[in-house]
Amino acid sequence: MFKITAAAAEQILKAARQGGSEGLSLRLAAARQADGSIDYRMGFDTVGEEDLRFTSEGIDIVMAPEQVPLLEQTTLDYVEIEPGHQHFIFLNPLDPTYVPPRDDAAG
Repeated sequence: MFKITAAAAEQILKAARQGGSEGLSLRLAAARQADGSIDYRMGFDTVGEEDLRFTSEGIDIVMAPEQVPLLEQTTLDYVEIEPGHQHFIFLNPLDPTYVPPRDDAAG
């Protein structure tokens, strides 16, 4: 299923505190674009009756059942893309734009 890294969980909890969203779940959504890539969305929300609910790294996650096929193998991480600029990234082998993370220790 969907996973969150410890770095992403820490940042999600920080954002929830800063935005007054503590106690809400993290809602995930995705949509396939015309070129086949996947557009990802996330935000704090309440749980709906039909939602799937699970926990990763202490984060309560919800998604609509129709989101599962696009997100089931995805990992959400929080990384430094360029020096001083950190971003959430979705690592999804089902996305044609997916590039596996480099193992810097091997290089």
